This record gives sequence, structure tokens and C-alpha cells, in this order.
Amino acid sequence: MISFGTGGWRAIIGDGFTKLNVQRLARALALRMKAEDVQDKSFCIGYDRRFLSREAAQWAAEVMAGEGIHVLFISREAPTPLIMFTVQYYGLAYGMAVTASHNPAIYNGVKVFTKGGRDAEEAVTNELGEAANRVAEGDLHVIPYEKAVASGMVQEINPQNPYLDAIIRGVNMDAIRSRDLHIILDPMYGVSRTSLQTILLTARCDVNVIHERHDTLFGGRLPAPNVQTLGALRAAVLEQHADLGIATDGDADRLGIIDDEGRFVHPNQILVLLYYYLLKYKGWHGPAVRNLATTHLLDRVAAAFGETCYEVPVGFKHISAGMREHNAVIGGESSGGLTVRGHINGKDGIYAATLLVEMLSVTGQKMSALMREIYDEFGTAYMTERDWPFDEETKERLNTLLMVDKKLPDFPVPVKGVNYMDGCKVLFENGWLIARFSGTEPRIRIFCEMPTREEAERLTGVMAAFLHLPTP
Repeated sequence: MISFGTGGWRAIIGDGFTKLNVQRLARALALRMKAEDVQDKSFCIGYDRRFLSREAAQWAAEVMAGEGIHVLFISREAPTPLIMFTVQYYGLAYGMAVTASHNPAIYNGVKVFTKGGRDAEEAVTNELGEAANRVAEGDLHVIPYEKAVASGMVQEINPQNPYLDAIIRGVNMDAIRSRDLHIILDPMYGVSRTSLQTILLTARCDVNVIHERHDTLFGGRLPAPNVQTLGALRAAVLEQHADLGIATDGDADRLGIIDDEGRFVHPNQILVLLYYYLLKYKGWHGPAVRNLATTHLLDRVAAAFGETCYEVPVGFKHISAGMREHNAVIGGESSGGLTVRGHINGKDGIYAATLLVEMLSVTGQKMSALMREIYDEFGTAYMTERDWPFDEETKERLNTLLMVDKKLPDFPVPVKGVNYMDGCKVLFENGWLIARFSGTEPRIRIFCEMPTREEAERLTGVMAAFLHLPTP
């Protein structure tokens, strides 16, 4: 069965992710376009470097062509933000990226985008999933890919240059050129190298790249830029005395950073740094949007500048909606995705990385020094993140305990409130903790933010023990 989560539809290759299911989803999208009378607009399809991604994109294109819908097929491996940009650039009603983002290599999937290049909202993806599951194999009308290209129903395009030009126009390239920065880039065997390296070289940065070859197994590691996966990037930054290390996940919509001192810069810190930079150094005005598992330090920065930080459920579609509703400067989440006003309507690790390079260039400071400046002004905030796999029986037990019976452990600090918007979020005087089920994998996650790492780890342990989850 096709089931969409917070990051699109993802399934194990050969199990849920099959040719038939991709075709069923494509037909459901085609029928939706006809029902909305937008079938005369083209439909954009792109794909990443995962196993079967190009083939799956072609399977979807064949169904769209069979339904009489013209397809703009991105003819090279493409970052997800480039695909979102393409939907926006051509004024399309819908688009699709074949990717499982940062999931393990055995997964693949599909992200669906709507008008403006936005992540499809939950109501749309729920309806698409239900409609796709009703499609029978005999309902499929397919034009073979090569024949569809020859007939003009599928048009192969490469929109990389307009996308790169849009990013270059949106940053201060002169400031970057003046700094002669040395940067190490780690695409994590994904799709960011060409785009990000082109931008940085255009800005006269000295760029070295690691993990750039095509490897559908992602070097045997998770293609997610976090403290556990960026050891090689850290080593390269320290060995080469680089100013910055930049990593992007498998489809380049998220990023991870190693600073000049070899420290992993948490996505929460990246979000705060950029918001602080845009308000203080660039003179922008406006609120911020974060999901409920993202740092409250963002709230403190907003308040100091007379702005508001709005909280939304997990899932970048909620960030995008909040950005539109509040005309926010920045929106993001602790998993590494963020968006900035004036760019695409979704997360973009390539643009975010470029903006961070601009920040270092304009301020003339190292990233480590900027982070200390923020902590000195707004106080410290440290987050712990842990996750555990579960089976259906365990999920039912945990859901009953947390969301039905609404039980809590005896925390060693006073509880100021509880929020059940998306999981169980407990608010303390100087921090918070949340336990929630992942929307992309069968895992339960616990996040906790407190003034010190020790406090955050202690409260995480209390909640894990209460839920009878194994602890080290």
C-alpha cells in the first residue's frame, strides 16, 4: 500500500517501492490534474542518485504521457530543491521527485510538489495515497519512454543554470569573492556536488570535495549529515585548516556543517545563526517558523528583535505554510532543512550553504566565534536526540501510554505544560522534551533541549526509562 508520511512516500525497494506502485501513483496524480482541469499544464519529474530512481521517474513519465499529460523530464540527477524550483519557474501545478532523501539505501520514494514548488499538503498526499491504492493494473495506460520522447509528450530538460543563477542573484557574491575561503564539500555520494561546487567556485572559494562518486549504497552509511556520519568531513577540515565543511543529504535539501574548529554545528544552530545574521547584519524584518522539535533559542532571538517565532507540527509542508501565512524571514527544523524568504517554497541545502558562506564573508568572523556571540547574548541551549525502532505492538503500547492515557514520568524538574499537537511535548521552565513517532521510518524519537547537555541527557533518560526503551 502507498502511504505518505511527513517527507513523502517512502518504502523499501522491491517491497513497497515497486514499478506497479510508482505507476499507480502517477495515474492518481494524472487523474487529479484532470479533475482540477490543469492537465494542459506540463508535469515536472526529477530523480536523485538512488537505485532505480531514474527508472522510476521514467515509469511515472510513461503513465503521464499515456494519460495525455506533457512531461518535463529533468535529464540528469537533480537535487530536490532544483525540482521544486523547476515547478515554480515554469508555473506548473504539480511536480515529482523520485527520492527517499536521507533514508537508508534500501529505500526509495516520491515527493510531490504543488503550485509554486511547495511540498504537497497533508490533505493532498492523503487523497493521492488513497486514490493510488485504488488503481488496478488494468487501469494503466502507458507510452514507452523512448516513444513518448520521440512524440514530444516527454521533453527532456536541464534547468540547472536558471536554478544556480537564482541562488547567485540572492547572495552577496562580491563579499564572498573578497574572502578567499577554503571549503570542504561532502555530497555524501548524493546530488549536490555539481550545483554547490559551481556556486562556490564562481565565488572564488577554494573547494575540495570528498565522497563525490556515484554510490547507490552511500558508502555503507546513512546519507544524513549528522554528528555520526561526518567524521571524514571533520578530519578533512582539521587536516586542511579549512574555514568550513559543508555536507548535504542524499537529495540535497538538508545540510550539515563542520566549523573551523572541527565541531559539528547542529541544524538548530544553523537556523539560529542564519536568522540572527539576516536580522542583525542584513537588516531584514519578520518572524520565524519552526516545528515543535526545533530549538527554542530561535524564539529568544526573535523576541530580542521584536519579532515572533511560530511553532508548527513536524513536516516541512507545515513550515512552508507557516512561512506563507506569516511572511516569515526563515523557517526550519532540527533535522537540517530550512527555507528563507525570497527563495523557493521549500528546504534547500544548497542555498542554505551558500547563505552561510555569505554570512562568514560579510561578518568577517569564523562560525565558531559567531556561535559564541549568540550564546553570550541569548544563553545556551543544547539538544539531545535519540531514536528507537518499533514493531506494531510496541507502537500501540507507546501510543496508548503517551497519547491516549497521557501518562508522564516523574521528571526531576517542574512541568510547566504539555503539548499534544504532534507527539507528546513536555515544557519545563528552561527547556522542553518531546516524544513522537517518525513520519518517515518506523521509529520513535525523543528530543530534549535544556541549558546544558547533562540536563538534556538526564531528562531524555527519564523519558526513555518510562517508556521501557533500552538505554546505554
